Amino acid sequence: MHCWKTINVKKQYGMERLFLLSSIMVIAVFSIAYALLGIINDSHKSDDFFWLFAIGVLMVYPLHKIIHFIPLFTIRNNIKVTVKRRYGILPIVSIRVCDPINKNRFLFSLIAPFIFINSAILIGALLAPTFAHYFTMLFAYHCGMCFIDLIYVKNLSKSPKSAFIEETDAGYQILVAVSNY
Repeated sequence: MHCWKTINVKKQYGMERLFLLSSIMVIAVFSIAYALLGIINDSHKSDDFFWLFAIGVLMVYPLHKIIHFIPLFTIRNNIKVTVKRRYGILPIVSIRVCDPINKNRFLFSLIAPFIFINSAILIGALLAPTFAHYFTMLFAYHCGMCFIDLIYVKNLSKSPKSAFIEETDAGYQILVAVSNY
């Protein structure tokens, strides 16, 4: 196998720019989703059960990481999970695949939280329109969290179909067979 390309979005864009773009995405998604949900169902909003919303905000990140892991469960022996503390209190969980894996499986692992968590949140917003503002905030927050994953999906989807993806310190390496190179 030869390395076709190495992608490191954090190095390419910089963490400050990624944070800024992610924040802009959160604001844009919230604005659009709240307006659309208001058009669909303009019911009275309630601030009851704020504590459930706060728990939801805290649970989105661990759920996001778990759903990243589920498509990779069959190769769990080749996965390294690390937890680092940022700013002394915020746990940052990293899931790293130690061996090259099929591009499609890797892409599904990247996009799965976006599909499943956001679908559940939107269904919740439609089923409980009184609390649609809470669901809209969770939806926007999670979209911002998925921003880097979506950039990686965009870049990796342009690679050859038979490629394998390997995570290294330099970023994601797209590997192709010698005959395809």
